[in-house]
Amino acid sequence: MNRREFVSLSLESAFQISKPNFVVERARQAALDVLKPSRSQLERGMALHADAVVIDCYGFSPRAAIDPTEVAKAIDAGASSSELDVLFEEMRVLRCITDPAEQAEYMDAWKAAGVTCIVESAGEESQDPLRLIRRMARFTYLSDVMRDFVMKAARPDDITAAKAQGHRCLYFAGNGIPLAQRWVSVEDELSYIRTLFQLGMRMLHVTYNRRNLLGDGCAEQANAGLSDLGRAAIAEMNRVGLIVDVAHSGWRTSFEATRASKRPAVASHSAVAALNQHIRAKPDEVIRAIADSGGYVGICCIPEFLGRSRDINALLDHVDYIVKRFGSSHVAIGTDIGHASSYSEAANKEAPRRPRARTRYEYFWPPGALGGGGHPSLAWTNWPLFTVGMVMRGYSEDSIRQILGGNVLRVARAALEGVA
Repeated sequence: MNRREFVSLSLESAFQISKPNFVVERARQAALDVLKPSRSQLERGMALHADAVVIDCYGFSPRAAIDPTEVAKAIDAGASSSELDVLFEEMRVLRCITDPAEQAEYMDAWKAAGVTCIVESAGEESQDPLRLIRRMARFTYLSDVMRDFVMKAARPDDITAAKAQGHRCLYFAGNGIPLAQRWVSVEDELSYIRTLFQLGMRMLHVTYNRRNLLGDGCAEQANAGLSDLGRAAIAEMNRVGLIVDVAHSGWRTSFEATRASKRPAVASHSAVAALNQHIRAKPDEVIRAIADSGGYVGICCIPEFLGRSRDINALLDHVDYIVKRFGSSHVAIGTDIGHASSYSEAANKEAPRRPRARTRYEYFWPPGALGGGGHPSLAWTNWPLFTVGMVMRGYSEDSIRQILGGNVLRVARAALEGVA
């Protein structure tokens, strides 16, 4: 039996794939061609992955294709750029509820990945509470309707229970700290933090690329630190039970926010600056502060952030760097990607082109920060092969379990300790 046949049979058996999927199979073969594992390494890695609680510490629930007919109708009716943004996101998140083919692929993507929980980007890139809540509503609705397959997790024990029951779950994260924008008092300004927590949010970014009133984002040319309001916001997050995330913050803001937090802080989807100088990577000084807080750095699957080979080995190199210098207790994998439906390419070609629009404020990236091709070995459904790669690098089973999900569970529990 050749490697392709062996892996196809083994992965389908271990992760319950209902039917072949060319997107998934192409990505698997690409990873195998890079890693070149032995049969024993494959068997050990896949068995360990199937048994472990696997948490993507920042990612995206599998995404459906858009409906070209509905897009055409909206454009013909004169929908604005913001209306189209809402329509596209709703279709990608929710068509798995209404379209049988998309629902089958949604479930198969989860099964192929062998992931128990995604720390889901369930809040928009904003300080506007209503914009944050609107994205939360979509994922709340998804997990309400499909609760027999994927549920919303409110506490870490919900994640371990989902694993025991053979279910999947979403743990909500947001890309901004909500501000009332009334400027009456610090307490009034930060009052929506507790509201988001009560709605199910469990982790928030301090900044997102741009500078805000809390600190500098990673895309700013300046490197100013945390503001007084930022320190107050972190204290309130600590009080109510929200994890402090500095993934998109500038280096000084990341360092100062981590030091200000009384509970573990994280960079949920990032990379190591010592291996690749990029605005979204973190220098050793910041990684040390995160480790000292009890937190972790989640290594992402974005090739521009990883550099070098831009493939699955690059991901493993960044994990390896943190393991060797800071310990396996302080690294996780936060892919910052999700599986895109195999129907997406055809649907995108069929849909009319959207009117040109200005770049949203929060999405600012300096020249060269994004762009270039990735490698299919970094696909979201290749999670089992991430584990195989760690086996090949000689990590102990305990270390691999920490990296796959144990560190995320530990930090999530620490964030909620003593919270009513």
